[in-house]
Amino acid sequence: HAAYMIYTSGSTGQPKGVVNSNGAIVNRLCWMQDRFGIEPGDRVLQKTPISFDVSVWELFWPLMTGARMVLTEPDRHGDAGYLRDLILAEGVTIAHFVPSMLHAFLEQLTEAMPLPKTVIASGEALPVAVVDRFGQVMAGRLHNLYGPTEAAVDVSAHLCVPGSRE
Repeated sequence: HAAYMIYTSGSTGQPKGVVNSNGAIVNRLCWMQDRFGIEPGDRVLQKTPISFDVSVWELFWPLMTGARMVLTEPDRHGDAGYLRDLILAEGVTIAHFVPSMLHAFLEQLTEAMPLPKTVIASGEALPVAVVDRFGQVMAGRLHNLYGPTEAAVDVSAHLCVPGSRE
């Protein structure tokens, strides 16, 4: 039972269309809910373009839990200053960043941010320096996830502890 088709980046070879099943994405969303436990009062930032697999959980996870989805303006998902202002104005509690964008976001912060409480990084290697910077300017928790598109987004997760080398 196909739920959606999305194209891979081709990082493991040729780009290709991948069909993910309803069961696979439901399993993924249930895992996220079990792991991170968002509630109706949470606000999930939806900034990933829908051509990328992360957008699937950004769209459906808040819908299945009753949380609010906060949408970015078109083509503003890479504007660190805009994202900072939106996160604070809308009270975003869950956000995803690819590590390179997380680095850009963290570098423009001049003071500590209380939100989001959960930040998920995936899609690229997460440098230790970014984890350490996160600990200096963010109050939330940083989770590093990895997985191929074929696996309904991610297959591994790690809670990052700034200053730790685990």
